[in-house]
Parts: sequence; C-alpha cells; structure tokens
Amino acid sequence: MRKLLASLAITMGAVGAVHAQTNYQADADPAAGQEMAQVCAACHGQQGISAVGTFPNLAGQQMSYLAKQVMDIRDGVRVVPQMAGIVDDYSDQDAWDVAAHFSRQNASLGQADADNAELLARGEALYRAGDMAKGIPACSACHTPTGAGIGSAVYPALSGQNVAYTVSTLQAFATGDRNNSPNNIMGDIAAKMSDSDMEAVANYVLGLH
Repeated sequence: MRKLLASLAITMGAVGAVHAQTNYQADADPAAGQEMAQVCAACHGQQGISAVGTFPNLAGQQMSYLAKQVMDIRDGVRVVPQMAGIVDDYSDQDAWDVAAHFSRQNASLGQADADNAELLARGEALYRAGDMAKGIPACSACHTPTGAGIGSAVYPALSGQNVAYTVSTLQAFATGDRNNSPNNIMGDIAAKMSDSDMEAVANYVLGLH
C-alpha cells in the first residue's frame, strides 16, 4: 500500500510539474523578456547570436530548454561561472519570459567545414546513425534530423550552434561537470565519445538546418 501511495504521489507530482510548466510557457511574455535580455547581449549578442564561439547562440532555441537552463543556473544545478549573479533574482516567470524572447529570434545559420571530408563524414555518421560499437545513439533521435530539438521533451536545438561551445559542453557532460540533462542522458553519451568525435559532431551541427 505504501508503495502504491508513493507511486501515486510521484505521478501526481510529475503531472503537477508538467501542468505548471505548461502554464508558464503559455503565459510567457517575449516583450518583457526582451527588456530583461539586454544584459545578455554582451555574451550572446543583441539578437541571441554570439560573436564569440565559446558562448552559445540562444536565437531560435527551444523555449522550454532555455527556461530550464536559466532556472538550473539560478538554482545552482548547473554551474556557469560567467553567469554568476546574473539570473540570481529571476523568478520562474522571468526565466520563461527571457526564453520566449530568444526562442522567437531567427536562428543562426552556420556552415560546416567541408574541406575536411573525414571530419564531416564522421560528424554526419554520428549525428544520423550514432556508433553502435561505442554505444553512442544517433543525435538525430532526440535533436531531430534538422537539429531543431524537441521542446516538449526539453531537448535543445543544435542547428547552427558554435563549434567551441558544443565541444566544451560535450566535454563538461563527459567529465560530470555538467549533469542537468534529463536522467543525465548526455553524461552517459558524451562519456563514450572521443575528442575527435566531439569535434566532428560539433562541426556537423554548425551547418545543420
């Protein structure tokens, strides 16, 4: 009986969390988010496209993913030293408003390095089919064939993302420095990737759209 009640409580809690997220997303105000996002421009660009490869592009990103990252950084679940103090006072609604603003911007359209045929082929193979020998699933399964991501599952868009940022993110997941993906799925995957695998995938998704 206790197990049944515990299971019911967990289920109801999950349903409540999804319901709350849906409410925040529906009420998100991109105009309010645009005003708050002015401070973000120094690293992420006025339109959410960063001029510095180590900082991520935010334009066109899935709203649910962006909101989650802001709240995770605020709550210390994800540590980003460059953002220390910036979102400490954000409410959940603030996070959704900023996310709504950036999600409506035109995403960056990058171009993969096509001069290195081996690198490009490896990146495409990993993204499209994975590497079963290494236990690496296809990136497209969660991030879609075009790299758009899946908002309902909080899977981010990868299309046009900066190479340096993608590589550093995969490295952080691999070492456990970052572990805030759903069920730490990215930690498990990245730990199986070599440095060259990471470079290959990062190069491929830069030009994916």
